[in-house]
Amino acid sequence: MENNLNDKTAIVCGSTDGIGKSIALLMANRGCQIILVARNQDKLDSTLSELNKNQTHSSVCADFDKPQELKKNITNTIKTLNKPVDILVNNSGGPHGGPLIDANEDEFRIAFERLLISNHILAKAVVPGMKKMKWGRIINIISTSVRQVIPGLGVSNTIRGSVAQWGKTLALELGEFGITVNNILPGYTATTRLKELAKSKSKSTGLDEKDIYDLWASNTSVKRLGTPEEIAESVAFLASDASGYISCLLYTSPSPRDATL
Repeated sequence: MENNLNDKTAIVCGSTDGIGKSIALLMANRGCQIILVARNQDKLDSTLSELNKNQTHSSVCADFDKPQELKKNITNTIKTLNKPVDILVNNSGGPHGGPLIDANEDEFRIAFERLLISNHILAKAVVPGMKKMKWGRIINIISTSVRQVIPGLGVSNTIRGSVAQWGKTLALELGEFGITVNNILPGYTATTRLKELAKSKSKSTGLDEKDIYDLWASNTSVKRLGTPEEIAESVAFLASDASGYISCLLYTSPSPRDATL
């Protein structure tokens, strides 16, 4: 079986930066038609211009903190396609850091809507078409905190755990229709999000940001940070025909053992 994505159509969320952008670029290079989803139209336009020109790509501007807006915009986009969406990549930024006990109720509600409700809206939009094709791929980019909680990310740890269970449940429900659902749990990956966390850790601990990066790297099995491009390669494989017997997977990149920060 091949792992190219020729003639496939994919919705890639959070696709103007970091892991999401790398996924969109790679999948387009593998022959996939991409529908970018993010909240900043200027960044969407910029990313759209970088995608492989051999396919016709498009974008949807929507804020994941406004689920009904997302639902309306994505529904309208799918209607204009006149064909099913083959691949859904759920990927969105996490909530601000901080101790769990200090979080207020609204932080949980906002994070739940952004990370789980929005994923569910997107899945409900694409699954009927996938069932008709008897083929589909749903890939959730979550966090290694699903397996090992990360200090200082209380709300994110909590909500991302529920997203993982959501994905595993969908995998069991949809497998008979030829639809696979997999969760990818990136460890420390060199993204804007990680830069923000490093700044926060530096402020709270007094350590230099470089020392924090070095410590994070030393606590992974491969002794370095990951790159968005490496995560994208995993997604591209799971989106392909070659991965058809892989579902309900929790794929973890080299995980942190951060008990110090």
